[in-house]
Amino acid sequence: MADRSPVLRIINSAARESLKPLGLAQRGRSRLWIDDHGWWLGVVEFTPPRTAGSGLHVGAMWLWHDVDHLAFHVDAVRVSPELFRTEDQFTPMALELSRQAAANVTALREKFPALPDVARYLTSRPVRRGFLWDCFDAGVAAALVGDPDTARDHFERVLREDPLAPWMVEAQGRARELHTIAPDRDAVTAWAAWAVDSCRSKLGLDPAAPDQLNGPSR
Repeated sequence: MADRSPVLRIINSAARESLKPLGLAQRGRSRLWIDDHGWWLGVVEFTPPRTAGSGLHVGAMWLWHDVDHLAFHVDAVRVSPELFRTEDQFTPMALELSRQAAANVTALREKFPALPDVARYLTSRPVRRGFLWDCFDAGVAAALVGDPDTARDHFERVLREDPLAPWMVEAQGRARELHTIAPDRDAVTAWAAWAVDSCRSKLGLDPAAPDQLNGPSR
């Protein structure tokens, strides 16, 4: 197996060149970079293959999920890994991956400038049976923008899924709670703000501004 240290050095150098000027922050010394919008994150991962090298995964994460790890709830791009053979061979590949990452981060910013844009996107996606979180996220976003009927419709789809695993039971419990309070926009906003603050704390991020869910994301 090729030495991983030159791979990380080359990836980090390329990422700093393309992502740091956009305001993204690296997660420690990892292959992960984040674009922080308060209640959602743009997430960039220079994905490692089984051997030395890197691919790319860029997407959006909704922090109302209140988890302790970064996740991709909407994919922007996935690029298959390029293998490291020599520094001369891999350096231009890493630069191209970092430029693709920057372009897709910019595309996500333009796609999701504010909560109503997120709600329109999430509620307009085709419903896919078995993709419980798609409907959950659409329900949350619809409730947050004051569309309780659409929100309840999506939460009911979540509740119709067969709870085959403990995480599904937990998700349905949250959906049931949100279905009840969906007509009360202030209550939903308070729920989401608490979840976002909790998630940010678990991820080691600073608290978000208190009005993040009421206005533009940037």
